[in-house]
Amino acid sequence: MRIGRLLGSGRNADVYELDEAWVLRRYRDGMDATRELPVMSYLSASGYPVPRLGPQPPSAGPGDLVLQRLQGPTMLESLLSGAVGAEEGADLLTGLLAELHTVPARLSPDPEDRVLHLNLHPDNVVMTADGPVVIDWSNTEEGPPALDRAMSALILAQVAVDPAHPAADGARELVTVLVPRLAADDGVPARHLADAAARRTLNPTMTPAEKALIGEAAALVTALAGR
Repeated sequence: MRIGRLLGSGRNADVYELDEAWVLRRYRDGMDATRELPVMSYLSASGYPVPRLGPQPPSAGPGDLVLQRLQGPTMLESLLSGAVGAEEGADLLTGLLAELHTVPARLSPDPEDRVLHLNLHPDNVVMTADGPVVIDWSNTEEGPPALDRAMSALILAQVAVDPAHPAADGARELVTVLVPRLAADDGVPARHLADAAARRTLNPTMTPAEKALIGEAAALVTALAGR
């Protein structure tokens, strides 16, 4: 496997060019990517828009994953450029969450459980010519869909309440539209929002300054949900 140039970096992973069709995503912190493989395969077979999985070479480490090379901006880039507005962005996120939550859990015996992303926000959606594709399944679990909705709302609200963040105004506009739309799909119950907040507090990739905003962000989601 010949690894090409660095295409991008996130909080805990780098993405490298392999060829025109495939990229290598490699974790920097020892995380194991192999647990994502069966989840993404299952979702792909269910028709959910995830990157195709490439052949995993024998030389690949546990933190490596060969994925389809997606062409197009992220939803975040489209929102910042004005190509996608808050209304359209909220519709896209609501639709992606709702579609994901039609997929039955792969392992859980609880009939109410679904596959959850738990990090579905605009920077994890790529706007391809064939439609939006959801990336970064490192946090995936199975559980109640309301937790997934709460997490997406809370992540956006954290940006919205951060006066130093360059996308704060756009995030506030987006989350203000998004939360009422989520209400049409059983909303964001308080207990699931509290669970999402507790999980964010334990997120090792977040700075102390970011974690300090979680309470204010949760209050914003609560206010927008009309509770």
